[in-house]
Amino acid sequence: MKKSPKAYLKIQIYLHWIVVALIIFQFILHGEISLLFQYRMEGLIPNVPSASPHAIVGTIMLILIFWRLWLRFKHGVPSIPKSNRFLAKLGAKHMHILLYALLIATSFFGMLAWVFGLQLASLMHIITVYALLATIYLHIFAGLLHHFVLKTNVLKRIFGMK
Repeated sequence: MKKSPKAYLKIQIYLHWIVVALIIFQFILHGEISLLFQYRMEGLIPNVPSASPHAIVGTIMLILIFWRLWLRFKHGVPSIPKSNRFLAKLGAKHMHILLYALLIATSFFGMLAWVFGLQLASLMHIITVYALLATIYLHIFAGLLHHFVLKTNVLKRIFGMK
């Protein structure tokens, strides 16, 4: 990873918010694919994957996540404010690792479940979705904590502000 830049690249900011929008879309649309998967498992329809908006968006999300990771390693990300204590810095680093790991795992298990009709992969997809949701809530809380309590610029940076 390169030296920490002073700000995120515009593309990093756009990808962040596009992925956020796609995650919201996935939560709204999950009922359709859950029902189709249930019908496949019960033998009501053939156990073959079909085009599904949820599956298509999940695949797009996975591509965007890997693009974000590539940009993160190629260009770096702004450093954590020096005013943060060691534990906060450690937490921020691990929070991002966990977010990326859960985003990838959720997409991976969803693809395995959908393409191969695997119930275990579907269960793992559901588990990682709940873990991802909890981590997203913590991520949002940490951003708000930085902005309103710690008075850092962390939240402003992801909006492209200084």
